[in-house]
Amino acid sequence: MARFQEEYDKWLKIQILEEKNPRRRELLEKGLGHGTVEFLRLVWFPVVGNFDDLYPEWEVLDFNNGYRYLDLAYKRGGAKGCIEIQGYGPHARDLDVRRFKDLCWRHSLLSLDSWTILPIAYLSIKEETKQCQQLVLAFIGKFISMETQSQLSWLEVEVVRYARRLIRPITPLEIANHLKIGIRHARRILHHLADLEIFVIASGNKRARSYQLKAAPHF
Repeated sequence: MARFQEEYDKWLKIQILEEKNPRRRELLEKGLGHGTVEFLRLVWFPVVGNFDDLYPEWEVLDFNNGYRYLDLAYKRGGAKGCIEIQGYGPHARDLDVRRFKDLCWRHSLLSLDSWTILPIAYLSIKEETKQCQQLVLAFIGKFISMETQSQLSWLEVEVVRYARRLIRPITPLEIANHLKIGIRHARRILHHLADLEIFVIASGNKRARSYQLKAAPHF
């Protein structure tokens, strides 16, 4: 908890100091919402270990030239990832028709602008923390796999996509069945992806039994 608070305070301070847009800077100076902070504390930081490429209260334009602010934008290598924390306090309890329609418009416009949206329910942060962490790994893995696809074979790309869809560790046997290849070939593919630091071994000592997408501090 102490390390999280130290890194969080440092990250937010840098965001404020480097922001030249007075609208966003004012929002940052007020502090982030409780739901966003809890997401960062319980979900993001434990599996990623830093806040690199993550921007809170990121400003975007809507179709009416108005301003909207994303809870968190993930911008690694030009990525357009959006994390929205849903359902804390009156935001969920008092959701009326007008606000529901606005939320749908918000997500629709972001999708049309090529944003990948990851909505996270506040209650899930508290009650399904591990599952939320797996979602974050898959979310980051989506953009990491985009960056690395040029150096991978089509079989390796499909393994990355398969793992991202499942958001849990995968075994050589699963990959063999999915790709219709021999299990030795499947093991070689997973071993190579681990060498490239796209996957890590999830279980097994002398011989790996399962692998999962990696979320390391340099993400």
